[in-house]
Parts: sequence; C-alpha cells; structure tokens
Amino acid sequence: MTDAANEVESMEYDVVIVGGGPAGLSAAIRLKQQAEAEGKEISVALLEKGAEIGAHILSGAVIDTKALAELFPNWKEDGAPLHDPVTTDIFQVLGPAGSINLPNFAFPPLMSNHGCYIASLGNVCRWLGEKAEALGVEIYPGFPAASVIEENGVIKGVITGEFGLARDGSHKDGYQPGMHLLAKYTLIAEGVRGSLAKQLIERFDLSEGKEPQKFGIGMKEVWRVKPENHKPGLVKHTMGWPLDGNTGGGSFMYHFGENLVAMGYVVHLNYKNPYLSPFEEFQRLKTHLAIRDTFDGAERLSYGARAITEGGFQSVPKLAFPGGALIGCSAGVVNVPRIKGSHNAMKTGMLAAEAVFEAVTAGREGDELAAYQERYDSSWVAKDLNRVRNVKPLWSKFGAVLGVMLGGIDMWCTTLLGGFSVFGTMSHGKTDAQSLEPASKHAKIDYPKPDGKLTFDRLSSVFISSTNHEEDQPVHLQLSDETMQKMSELGEFDGPSTRYCPAGVYEWIEDEASGDKRFQINAQNCVHCKTCDIKDPNANINWTTPEGGGGPMYSNM
Repeated sequence: MTDAANEVESMEYDVVIVGGGPAGLSAAIRLKQQAEAEGKEISVALLEKGAEIGAHILSGAVIDTKALAELFPNWKEDGAPLHDPVTTDIFQVLGPAGSINLPNFAFPPLMSNHGCYIASLGNVCRWLGEKAEALGVEIYPGFPAASVIEENGVIKGVITGEFGLARDGSHKDGYQPGMHLLAKYTLIAEGVRGSLAKQLIERFDLSEGKEPQKFGIGMKEVWRVKPENHKPGLVKHTMGWPLDGNTGGGSFMYHFGENLVAMGYVVHLNYKNPYLSPFEEFQRLKTHLAIRDTFDGAERLSYGARAITEGGFQSVPKLAFPGGALIGCSAGVVNVPRIKGSHNAMKTGMLAAEAVFEAVTAGREGDELAAYQERYDSSWVAKDLNRVRNVKPLWSKFGAVLGVMLGGIDMWCTTLLGGFSVFGTMSHGKTDAQSLEPASKHAKIDYPKPDGKLTFDRLSSVFISSTNHEEDQPVHLQLSDETMQKMSELGEFDGPSTRYCPAGVYEWIEDEASGDKRFQINAQNCVHCKTCDIKDPNANINWTTPEGGGGPMYSNM
C-alpha cells in the first residue's frame, strides 16, 4: 500500500477503473450513461495493462447476452460482434477409445446454450471500448495499476507502473515514474487473481467467513478448419479422458466465423498429482477419435491461457471496501457448470457503477459502497451462482462420475425449489495450492511428443500468442523465499512449476559439473494466466504487473 503524501505527478477523477475487460468497461459505460440521462458530469478513467483493449482477454466463449441487452438494448443494431448463435448443443463423456453423448433433456434449463452466441470476448471488449470512449471515458491502454493509494484506511486511487526500469532496478534512458490517479472511488476489474485485488482482499479481510477461492486453468487454441469440417453454431463440451476420475476438467469446441473453431481445455487446479501437466493433457485430448477429425488439414492460428475462478457463490468475497469495490472476475462470479462468467461480470460492473453514481452525485467519497453489496445480493447474478453452488464441491469430493451426477441432480433441485439444496451449501476445504501432494505419492506421467500438426510444445504455442515483454526489466514473477523453492517445490514436489505453467516460464536447470539445480524464471514467456500464483504448493510465487503493454496480444480470443 502506498502513502498518498508522496509528491508525484497526479491526475484526479471521480472514478478510476482498473481493467479493460467486460466488467470494467460495463462499469465505465453505465456511469456515463447515467450521467448523460441525468444531465450531470462524472469523470471516469480506465486503465488496461495490455497494449490495447482486448489484448489480454481470453474466454471460450459462448456468451449469454442478458447483461449486454441491459447495457445496450439495441446491441444488434449497434454492431456488437455477435454473429453466430448456438444451433447445436452436444455434451460428451470421453473414454480412452470412444465417447457417449449425454441427452440434453437430462440437463436443467440453466445449462442450455439456446439464445447464446459464439464469439471472441476480446472482440466484444474492443467494441465495448469504442462505446466507452464515445461516451467520454478516458481509456489508457498499456498502463498497469501497480499499487493502490491508501490514506487513513481509505483507498484514494492507484499508482501506475514505472516505465524504463532495468532488470537490476536502475533507471534506463526514458525512465518514467508511476502516475498517481486519484479517485473518489476505485473499481477493481483486473480479472482472475488480480495483483491489487489480492492485496485488497487481505488488507480489508474481504474473504472473512467465506470459502477459499478455487480456480481452473483454461487453455485455448483457435483453428481455421476445412469447410467440410466446419459446423456453424456447434457447441460441444466433453469430460472424462484424458483426465482420471479424480481430476476435474473438460473441453470445449465452438464453431464460429469463417471456418473457425475455438478448441479449449479446462483443468481444475485442485488436482493432487504434481506430475500432471494441464498443457500436455490438452494436447493429448486433441488426439481422441471424437476430436481429431475436425482438425484434419486445419491451421492453428492462436493460443492462450488464463486462470478461471471456480469457487462460486460461497467464495465470492465481500465486494466493497472504503473507497472502492471488486467487480467481475476480481470477485469471482463465474458460473462453473455453464463455463460462463462474462454476463455476470458485466452485471456486477453495472451494479457497482449505479452505487458509485449515487454516491458521487450525492457529494460522498471514500465510503464503503453498501448499496453495491445490497444490489449484488438481490441480483440475478447471486441467484445464478446460488443455484450451482454445490456443483464444484460435489465434483471435488466424489469424483467425475458420481460427483457430476450428484451435481446435476442438485441443479435440478435448486432450479425447481427456488435455490433449496439437500446438501445445503458445501465447503471447498483446501486451497488449490494445498491440494497438491508430494511427488512420493504419485507416479510420473509419460506424455507423448508433439507432432507439430495436431499437438504442439509450449514454446511454439507461446509464439502464436504474440507474447512479448521488454527483457531488460525487473522480473515480475517474484519468489518470496528461494531456499524454500529449492527444498520444497523441487525437493518434495519434484518441480511442478515446470508442468503447471502453460507457457514454459519455469525451469529447473542442472549444472553439469556439480549436479546442482537452480530455478530459472523465463518471465518474457508469461501469458499472465496467474496459475503460478495459485498452484505453487508453498504460495511462494507472487505475480506482479510487468511493464505496461507487455504480455500476450490475443486476436480472436
């Protein structure tokens, strides 16, 4: 936390929003819409750490337009990039040699994708960014918020990251210190496991009385397939192989655009085996009979990865703190069984904006936005999450077969009985870091070598994510204790960082002469997925913001 008394260049706004995803942009737009409707002025600045709006956005994505229709009732006429309605919904269970289609009637109505659209969430955010700027929102891409400004227990804004720091911390030519952006209210919309959100949740005990947040790692590739293999509007989800029955996860395949297919895989990060590699499991999945034919003669266009919040209803922290609030995936509002969160994220941004607008126009500043929490508690977002609250813990406790079956029954019950569940509200128990078991309890997994046509290695995948960082800058992946990393992460767990990272950031390199191993961090490969910050067994890796504009430059993701 940073003292506001330091003399640095600063700018003042009514509201500062950190993050240019669906939540942050929806909040900015709603603030300006209200000001316009009431003939009032409200100044809004939005910071985005990516080089442009949408650069760091990655999602499946099958988009529920419920929130979008509230924000822009005429979104179709306004040119929103949603052109591919879902026409076919398939759910398969995969085995090593075959698959079984589950009947759609077995799923509760909330699981249906009817009325949803297959799209690039990054492109939707680019469109929302244009709408926000047209309303007068000041958007600053390439400016990460590195720390918050706190004064007498109240958040007063943020400080952007410094530019021009060398790896050793010295100032290079063209060095620029961070800018202070002061605000009456600050909305945190960083997405999953944001660095500021993590600090604020701890600083203000926002998770007191809540279950620990749970996460998954989602990896995605976009392919251009042969016209005969393209089925516009097809949505297919799978579970089962190649994961074992005790490891949660599944795949998605969405057909959209001009012969484009989004192929993705999600692995729940509460897995136990330190030898498991989510990236390698994704590559192996594509070789299944039910998957591989789609990609015969296809071209892989892009790749990316990011963490997903999976804790749901019981893990959503208290949303407001003195001077601001958490919105979107910073609060963890993903509906896990639906694999959807963008509509919930947008709605929380709108709810927070309405509470902030009331406060600012009433002449208040820096208080705790109780009205936002009240709006959320009575919203369709909370209802949405409440109905599926036990799906994740049931899967974790009883495994893929029985757990998923019980989760389906529970969703039917909560749907038909107004949220009532015979299970009550189940707990998640351990954090994902605590779920990892020592290497001595598990056998190594022998993954096949990539063929370069259907399956690939990490580095060639990172290359097509267009990830780039200035190499001569401080490493943004920080170890709290180097000795612990060697003794525990390597000694006890046999170096799982080399496997859980989907971008090849971490290596244990052996010295040929001494046989000693050292931990190497290839920070320039980082796609900002935050998995290391979540899964390191000792919570010893801290993800911080690199120099602005660094990271992936996703297209059509």
